[in-house]
Amino acid sequence: MGDVADEKAPSYEQAREELTEVVRRLETGGLTLEQSIELWERGEKLAAVCEEWLQGARVKLAAAMARRAEPTQGSDDAPF
Repeated sequence: MGDVADEKAPSYEQAREELTEVVRRLETGGLTLEQSIELWERGEKLAAVCEEWLQGARVKLAAAMARRAEPTQGSDDAPF
């Protein structure tokens, strides 16, 4: 996972859960401008972590689909 993995990034589920909490806190209000900015920045980082995990999943899925679509040698569309 690129740069994010180097920073001991959380799992997708952890990042998504924390991002949900960040959004909830921002929507609730009652924060100082500084607190809001810090939360916003944390949310941006968490969103990037989630996007990177999802992009990695897309790549893996595309590779698996490409392998599945390759014709097998010696027969037409045979499963084995």
